[in-house]
Amino acid sequence: MTNRHLAVDAWESLFRAQHEVFTEISDDFRDSDLAQAEYDVLLTVTRAPGMTARLRDVTSLMLVSQPSVSRLVDRMVARGLVTKCADPEDGRGALVRATEKGAAAFRKVATQHARTISERMSRLDEDELRQLRDLTSKLRGQDC
Repeated sequence: MTNRHLAVDAWESLFRAQHEVFTEISDDFRDSDLAQAEYDVLLTVTRAPGMTARLRDVTSLMLVSQPSVSRLVDRMVARGLVTKCADPEDGRGALVRATEKGAAAFRKVATQHARTISERMSRLDEDELRQLRDLTSKLRGQDC
């Protein structure tokens, strides 16, 4: 049986650390042409082969509901950041593809965002970073 008090203390520390780090790295989007949620969509899409991902894959990686992601993607289509079309392999699904404008906007923010994350995470050495990655994966129910 897990020590309940220790479990609550660890959770609170994790939650506060996540909040503080998230607040700091969110500053990267203050003067950006992209909102953080748009960046998250483009992160998934630009990493996929041909800069194209299934909408359901984008949704599965986002921390918001499917209808919210669909509305966000539709707004991004209107802004010319992505295109959306029917998935030929799944008639109920859709494919999202980054446009050159979207990929360029993503790259512009990604460089600074990666620098900010790297600087913040440099408080941990490489072994600690691996341990943090493995522990958070375990908490999420994923194999390491």
